[in-house]
Amino acid sequence: MKALVVGGTGALGGHAAIYMHEKGHDVTIAARNDAPQGTPMADIPFLQGDYVAGDFTPDKLTGFDWIIFAAGNDPRHLPPEGKPEDIGEHFRKANDEAVPAFTRAARNAGVKRMVQLGSYYAQAAPQLVDGNRYIQSRLAACAGARAEATADFAVMSINAPFMVGRVSGLPSMIFDPYVQWAQGKLPIPHFGPAGGSNFMSFRSLSEALLGALENGESGKAYLVGDQNLSFTEYFQMFFDAVGNDVKLEERDDEHPLLPDIAIPQGRGNWVRYDADETERAALRYRKDDVLNAVRDAAEQFGG
Repeated sequence: MKALVVGGTGALGGHAAIYMHEKGHDVTIAARNDAPQGTPMADIPFLQGDYVAGDFTPDKLTGFDWIIFAAGNDPRHLPPEGKPEDIGEHFRKANDEAVPAFTRAARNAGVKRMVQLGSYYAQAAPQLVDGNRYIQSRLAACAGARAEATADFAVMSINAPFMVGRVSGLPSMIFDPYVQWAQGKLPIPHFGPAGGSNFMSFRSLSEALLGALENGESGKAYLVGDQNLSFTEYFQMFFDAVGNDVKLEERDDEHPLLPDIAIPQGRGNWVRYDADETERAALRYRKDDVLNAVRDAAEQFGG
């Protein structure tokens, strides 16, 4: 199929684009800026545009059969030193409004199937929605995109947990420090913050995204995931992967590499669930792949 991956220069979108390309699909990636040189995405056709600015009009999307939308905004995209009202306005424009608007443009362009990649919090822990503008905006994007589905235009959401993995040649502000810490190169105490989450590999997610395009039920929001791990167990995987014998302890302290702002459920709490096995079979994505993804990251960022 002729497929477009919006957000295809980033880690998750890029991994999905590479995976689909390897499976024989005619893939184009879309983003504000070109793919970094030295990554496989740099060899994939590129369509420039900013979905928040409304650049992806129906004429730009005409000719694509499938779309993966992997460009929703999260706290990493916030304007610098924004006031709370500015943050709320940013998420409203980028997620509440721009994601459904993009989906509408895809429908009007004659796209047949689209998958919107979202976050797991609203679906796995709905009690977190009240009072959290980011999670509210992700929920609005998920519901708003799926509301654009018609009999001729299938739309599904894939809501994913904490992700781990690598894209060849692509730097990571998350996993590079994790590996350096595990190697003893960063002066950070040997502990993990209390609490935990569900985790999933880039590889599993790419399989789920393609599985949704091939076999997903229109209008459905799929809560995908793999393994429930404490944050300490997760960090321990990196130490084990680089051959460091240190055993981490769990502490109810803020961690420099996983600050409290990155734990919406609150330090000491969990977002724990088991992905539906019937849905996993329908989307055809693997399980028990988190350790493999940690080892992949350790190999890439351990040099």
